[in-house]
Amino acid sequence: MTARFKDLALDAVDHQALADWWCAALGYRRREPPTGWSPRPADWAVPLYDPEGLGPLLWITPLREARPERGNRLRVDVWGHAEELVELGATLVRRGDHERDWDVLADPEGNEFCVFPPKRRPLG
Repeated sequence: MTARFKDLALDAVDHQALADWWCAALGYRRREPPTGWSPRPADWAVPLYDPEGLGPLLWITPLREARPERGNRLRVDVWGHAEELVELGATLVRRGDHERDWDVLADPEGNEFCVFPPKRRPLG
């Protein structure tokens, strides 16, 4: 059997704030515990889901302290508009060019991700 993606996990020092940022950036929502279950403690990982059911589950996991030696804690590729993500608080790392049609941005905690132009459907 070959391996398949199940979830994506992204480490964060302020995991609650970063979860809010990724919800705004991707249109995701926080997955709440099932009815009758206790609320998830604030220091637990935050699961985010795509309400349209198209994207993977994204876990924003807490770190006790920043670990710059680890570098990027996960790279995510997204379809979207870099300018909108910058307005939400991302930082432009590298603009796409004639060789690469994607931009590289960093989220508010410095995690780099690639932004590809939205897919264009062929006419007709």
